[in-house]
Amino acid sequence: MGTGTEHLTQLGQAAALPDSPDAAVLETVPNPHPGTLYLVRFTAPEFTSLCPITGQPDFAQLVIDYAPECALVESKSLKLFLGSFRNHGAFHEDCTIAIAKRLVAACQPKWLRIGGYWYPRGGIPIDVFWQTGAAPDGLWLPDQGVAGYRGRG
Repeated sequence: MGTGTEHLTQLGQAAALPDSPDAAVLETVPNPHPGTLYLVRFTAPEFTSLCPITGQPDFAQLVIDYAPECALVESKSLKLFLGSFRNHGAFHEDCTIAIAKRLVAACQPKWLRIGGYWYPRGGIPIDVFWQTGAAPDGLWLPDQGVAGYRGRG
């Protein structure tokens, strides 16, 4: 009997960083606890993309929380997907929301939220938040744990 992972193309083998987010493949595996309400958190403290106007690098900490339904996001494919933004030009809001929507399309969770905590450029930090709707009743939602930007004070 298989584990439901036979279809994976990236886990357990060398996989190059995709050229773009559109070329990246988000893979899933079966949720071993369908019908159980629980939260999965991915934190990407070193996310990078490029400003679409200047080409300068932008940096963020992403916190992705989701309540799985039938599928889980396979973490290596997520790392490669997020890494594909390194040479991708897009505004902070576009990156954050595009990531969330791709994850929803890939794993069809009961619920998902993302916090994009972007480091300041030009003296202004930009934080971007999105979720699919109200969190399911009974889902434990810990704080995302990212302090607000305080500058030098």
